[in-house]
Amino acid sequence: MWRWMAVCICILFAESGIAGQAITGSGPDGVQLKIAMDAELVSLDPHEQLSESALQYSHMVFDPLVRWRQDGSFEPRLATRWQWMNATTLRVFLRHGVFFHTGNPFRADDVAFTIHRLQQSSDFKALFRDISHVSVVDPLTIDIFTYHPSPLLLHVLTYVFTIDQRFYQGQDEIIKYGRSFASVHASGTGPYKLQERVRGEKMVFVRNPDYWDKDSPGNVQRIEIVPVTSDSTRLAALLTGDADVITPVASVDVQRVNRLPEIQLISLPGTRIIMLQLNQQHRAELRDVRVRKAINLAINQRLIVKKILRGLGQPAGQLSAEQFAGHVDELLPGYDLQKARQLMKQAGYEQGFRLSMIAPNNRYMNDEQVAQAVVAMLRQIHIQVDLKTLPKAQYFQLYDQQTADIMMVGWQSDTLDSNNIYEFMVACRNGRTGLGTYNVTGYCNPEVDKQIQAAGKEMDREKRTLILQNIEQILAKDVPVVPLHWQRILWAVRKGVELQDVLNVQNYPYLGDLVVHAQDQPNQVSGGVVK
Repeated sequence: MWRWMAVCICILFAESGIAGQAITGSGPDGVQLKIAMDAELVSLDPHEQLSESALQYSHMVFDPLVRWRQDGSFEPRLATRWQWMNATTLRVFLRHGVFFHTGNPFRADDVAFTIHRLQQSSDFKALFRDISHVSVVDPLTIDIFTYHPSPLLLHVLTYVFTIDQRFYQGQDEIIKYGRSFASVHASGTGPYKLQERVRGEKMVFVRNPDYWDKDSPGNVQRIEIVPVTSDSTRLAALLTGDADVITPVASVDVQRVNRLPEIQLISLPGTRIIMLQLNQQHRAELRDVRVRKAINLAINQRLIVKKILRGLGQPAGQLSAEQFAGHVDELLPGYDLQKARQLMKQAGYEQGFRLSMIAPNNRYMNDEQVAQAVVAMLRQIHIQVDLKTLPKAQYFQLYDQQTADIMMVGWQSDTLDSNNIYEFMVACRNGRTGLGTYNVTGYCNPEVDKQIQAAGKEMDREKRTLILQNIEQILAKDVPVVPLHWQRILWAVRKGVELQDVLNVQNYPYLGDLVVHAQDQPNQVSGGVVK
């Protein structure tokens, strides 16, 4: 249990520039690590939720067919190589000598079973909608057939975390926010096995002694992940030796952490876009594009980044990050309070009106303060906002009900591509295909959907870029959502933890490859683990 006294110790250490000794060590069971994160994992099912925490977990217990390298290229994992047989058929050759944690051998039918299951998942099926079927060629070869040429098929294969068919079959139902066999049991091929899970307290992972990747430099034998919602308490845990790694680091603590010689701050530019979704389904006011434009113009994204994020983000005037094909250089944040007031007057709402808003208070960087700033800014155009903030777990259940007028949410492109954002956030909502899964605004523009479909088939890079940029321009005119900023990825580690080598812009650390240089004098530990 994290004690309030640790916070006082943290402040004392920070002011004096002294940090506690590292707790990592090489005990009888090898190098061990403790990570404090801001929230706990909801489910053990790798296909239930398309979320950051779920994918971080999946890279520990399961393996994808391929994964991203830090330079944006693909690294073979359970797939060793692949070959296009024709424009709509990809042959994938699978790794020999791989076993699930149950001892069952990894085979092609496990991959086929997994892809079929992903196509049934409400969160993942839009990603896999281009796949018509999968054919098993032999025990270690599959053919993946698509309905049409698919420029992002390899991107999608980074999400095929293959599960053990013989372990799950007959009890593989996916129940979002509910209890299922897969939500409380796990059998993957990954570098770690789940040893213990105590809800609200900890998850303990131990290294898989039979892991296939013998070339991995990773040397951590045991990882304990604990949920610590308080920013100050997480930092206190790091400074007093109760944790080796924490994430996220509060913006207010960044300068302090940078001054500590025993602590390393890891900061990467992120591509997660934080936005406001404007729900047109219940309010006539929000169905008027002039009102939506006024809301956008009344929000000062640059000021939010400067004052609330302390510069640890990039103000956004569009959904596509700079490295994405759909990014349009000319679409910048356009704060203009006078023009916003003019638009409200033209729409007949000069006296304003009242809206409801929900936002998480432990999901994104300073999310509650950002939401409060939005409320204050909208007051300048006489929109009174009733704000309700909730912890992540409760927030997304309420979010899915689509009852609030404004909803603050973040989206990390799963494929590091603009079209993924469009497919999930602004496409017309379609329960059958999964398009618009997180479009809670009621926005539906057939032209945007047509362009999304075209981008999903276009193999020519230049033509595809033009299509994506055209979508971004349409969204700038329609304003179904208000882009706020892209937030930076922030971790802090104790000396000797080489996390920067295994972390990417999607914020998925490959902990199986993590190297930790054990310190000479572990602090209050037995074998490197906090007592």
